Amino acid sequence: MKSFAILAALVGSASAFSPAQVSRTSTSVNAMSDMVGGEGPEPMPFSPGQTSVMFDPAGFAELTPIHCTALHCTYITLKQQRSPEWLPWYREAELKHGRAAMLATVGFTLPEIVRIPGEQFSFEAIPKVINAHDALPGSMILILGSISLLEACTFPAMAGLGNGYDRAPGDFSFDPLGLFPTDPEMQKVRQLQELKNGRLAMIAIGGMVAGSAITGNGFPFLA
Repeated sequence: MKSFAILAALVGSASAFSPAQVSRTSTSVNAMSDMVGGEGPEPMPFSPGQTSVMFDPAGFAELTPIHCTALHCTYITLKQQRSPEWLPWYREAELKHGRAAMLATVGFTLPEIVRIPGEQFSFEAIPKVINAHDALPGSMILILGSISLLEACTFPAMAGLGNGYDRAPGDFSFDPLGLFPTDPEMQKVRQLQELKNGRLAMIAIGGMVAGSAITGNGFPFLA
């Protein structure tokens, strides 16, 4: 079970690079012109002379599902049939994974400092957070069930992504604290902040889980 959790975390961290939002093709560029994240021009590590503008080395923005069921999608490349209308779906997936990863990094770190009441959650019962995966199967089922319920609640909104995009990717009209600015320029700033922090969190949670499992240590999960 623990090895499965490690593998899942590492796969999740790799997805930080997968939903590339801009393509090398002009069709995809036009489709993504109104989305944040591909403007750059931050320099790329180990790539002298290159920037983050239009960064899509694996060509994910050229990969387009032509038929999807609840469990499986059949893909072709945009070189075979350009379908940039699917690119918002990739951005939606990236934002969801980034938000989940940001929550996960907090949820994986905070219990190393403080625990909720209950003997089964105490430091004596579970010295390290990584051990909770095998020690608390009931809690793991509850977490998985809660995540699945939240995902199911987004299905109606997801239908709109394939029907003329009645909303921006990741926008579920949920802002109870009113933190999202009204100024269009500031909106782009906040969206870019969320995107970058989400990408960082996807990498971070994979490293945190792997480091804790390998070393057996708690925060900062190093040997």
